[in-house]
Amino acid sequence: MTRETYDSTRRAWGTIWRHQSDIESELRTLSYPRARQTTSFYLPHLPGRGLILEAGCGLGKEVIQLSELGYQVVGLDYIEEPLRHVRLYRPDTRLTAADVHALPFRDGSFDGYLSFGVLEHFDFGPEPALREASRVLRKGGVLVLAVPYPNLVWRLARLKKSLNRRARTTDTGYYETTYSLSQLEDYLRGTGFKVAARYPTSHSFTLWGVARAFRGGDYYETSRLAEWLGSVFARFLPWSMCFATLLIAHRTGTGEQ
Repeated sequence: MTRETYDSTRRAWGTIWRHQSDIESELRTLSYPRARQTTSFYLPHLPGRGLILEAGCGLGKEVIQLSELGYQVVGLDYIEEPLRHVRLYRPDTRLTAADVHALPFRDGSFDGYLSFGVLEHFDFGPEPALREASRVLRKGGVLVLAVPYPNLVWRLARLKKSLNRRARTTDTGYYETTYSLSQLEDYLRGTGFKVAARYPTSHSFTLWGVARAFRGGDYYETSRLAEWLGSVFARFLPWSMCFATLLIAHRTGTGEQ
């Protein structure tokens, strides 16, 4: 593990959550078309009974949403700041401050494990967190995993950055990467999971950072133009232009632990 990068990214998240504490804004994003689509993909796979862990929950919008739908959900994050805001907003929310690489739960404690935009932030890769996910899931338990996909826009941005000497030497302390579908499936197989479903998602959000014309007026909202183009991408370039990969997998217990 590269401890220096890990620690700097953790500090960067602390700064992010100190400046973003508006849970209402976070909850509004769940009504955006891309979020509704993502929810419709994974919700049918969740166990109706049993305990579900969201590891890396931040301000807990999915924890709150699923709790309101009747699921038993525990939210976990390694930054205490957002968890304090969630407790103030909804005191009955079940929350734990801990690292996804060292979960404070017994083997087989959960029937479901959710990870939305978390594992891309560790420069040593996703395997350590996936091994912990496998450990705390019962055999047959479901993993819902979403991470950014190396789409065409991301590849062009990376090429531009590699050609820009100044950008290459600028260090914000924040780490993020992407993973291809084949890479993710290899990681999952190696940590005791069998992939059950694959979804390319959030095509409209691929364009959010490209130009102002693709941004709506609300918090991380995409414009009508971005939504229209996103629907075109989803139909004709489903993987080349998706923002994220959503994988559904089940714990088999046969991976390398």
